[in-house]
Amino acid sequence: MFNILVVDDEPLICKGLSSLLASSGLDIGHIYTASSGFEALDCVRMEEIDLLVTDIQMGAMSGIELMQHAKLAKPWVQTIVISAHETFQYAQMAVRLGAKDYLIKPLNSEQFLDSVRNVLLKMDKPSPGLATLMSGIGESFRLEEPLPAYSQLLNALLADPGIVLGDEEGMRKLDELQLKGPYFSVIKLKLPGVGLGKKYNARDSGLLRYGVLNIAKELLDQEWNSIAFYSPGEEITVIIQWDEKSYEESAAGQVGRLDMLGRSLHFNIHKYLHLNVVIGISQILKGLSFMEVLNRQASKAILWNKEHNDHYVFYYGDFNWNNYTADPSAEELHTRSNLIVQKAKEYIDENYAQKGLTIHEVAKKNHVSPNYLSYLFKKNTGHNLWEYVIKLRMEDSREMILHTDLRRYEIAERVGYESPEHFSKIFKKYYGISPSELKK
Repeated sequence: MFNILVVDDEPLICKGLSSLLASSGLDIGHIYTASSGFEALDCVRMEEIDLLVTDIQMGAMSGIELMQHAKLAKPWVQTIVISAHETFQYAQMAVRLGAKDYLIKPLNSEQFLDSVRNVLLKMDKPSPGLATLMSGIGESFRLEEPLPAYSQLLNALLADPGIVLGDEEGMRKLDELQLKGPYFSVIKLKLPGVGLGKKYNARDSGLLRYGVLNIAKELLDQEWNSIAFYSPGEEITVIIQWDEKSYEESAAGQVGRLDMLGRSLHFNIHKYLHLNVVIGISQILKGLSFMEVLNRQASKAILWNKEHNDHYVFYYGDFNWNNYTADPSAEELHTRSNLIVQKAKEYIDENYAQKGLTIHEVAKKNHVSPNYLSYLFKKNTGHNLWEYVIKLRMEDSREMILHTDLRRYEIAERVGYESPEHFSKIFKKYYGISPSELKK
C-alpha cells in the first residue's frame, strides 16, 4: 500500500483531493495533508511517504523548494505538481526535479486520479525486463553486453584518457556517444558477492549485473545525460555529463543531486533485487582528460564501505583526503567522524529555532554531503539528525508551556514553526497530548 501526502495552502483543496483519493479504490494506506511547505517537509522526514502531491505557490516555501528538500531527504519520493498557472518556467523546473506530472487547476477529478494511478503503477512495477529476469528464465536466455562496441573504449578512457583522446578512431566513437561534457562525474556500483570471493555462480552473477544495469539505466534516463556500462571487476560504471549551460544553472547543487541519485540507485536496487550495492561517487571535474582521476575517486570512495559496512553510498569529497599523507587510520577516521557530529550538534543547538532549518544547511556548514552527515549522526548518537532538531524544539516548547504565559502562536514562533497548527500537530505526535492539554 502507498502513502500519499497532499500539500496545498487552501484547506478545501487538501480536503477535496484527500476525499477523492480515499474513495478512488487505489491501493492507498495513509493520506496525509499539509498546508505549507514546512509542514509538508516535516511529514516527509517523519513518515514513509511514497507520493507527494503539491501546489506550486505556497507562501514562504514554494512547491519547487519543497520538491528540492524532499528529494534530499528521500530521493525515491515521487511527485505530482498542481498549479493555478500554466507557466512554462514552473513546469520546466518541476520536470527537471523529476515531477511525474504537472496539472493545472481547477483539477479534473478523472485526470487527477489517472495521473496518481499511473505513478503508483510504475512505482509498484520493476523496470522493463526485470520481472522476466528474476522470475526464472530458461537456459536459452542470453545476456547481451550493453554498448558492446563501446564498453571497451569507455573502460580504456577511464584507465588512460591520453591514449583514447590521442587516437582519431577513439575520438570518433566518443563523438558518436555524444560524450562531450565538458563537465563529468563517475559513479561506480559494486555488487556484493560478485567477483573475487563471490558467492554467486557465473550465470547468476551475470543475471544480477544485468538487473542492476537495467534499474540504473531506467533511473538515469529520466533526468540525466549519462552512459552506463559494464567494467572490469564485475562492476557497473556510470559517466554523468553536463554541458556548460546545464552545469551553471545549478552548479552549487550538482553534488547534492549526485548524492540523491546514488541513494535512489541503492534504494531501488535493494527494493527489486534485495542487494546492498555499494556506490562510489566522484567529484565533478571539467574535461575528458580527468577521466582516470574521476574513476580512481569513485573506486576509492567505495573502499570506505570497509570502515562503514552498514552504509552504502559514498561521495569522494566527504573524506578530506588532502588532510592525510596516507589513507587515515581507524583512530583518525573515528576522530574525524566524532568532530563532524560534534560540530553538527553545536550548530543545531544554536539554530534549532530557526525557521526553515534544513539538514542540507547543517551539512554545508560541515563541508560534507547530507547523506554522510545523516549516517554519521545516527551512528554516533543513536537517533537521526531531524529527530534531534525536533527533540530540542519540543523540550524547549514544553518548558515554555509549563512555566510561562506565552500563547501557542508565540511559542510556535520561538521554536521555529511557521504556524501554531503545525506546531500543535508535531507536539501531539511527540508527547501524545496537545499543548492546551498539557497546559491544563
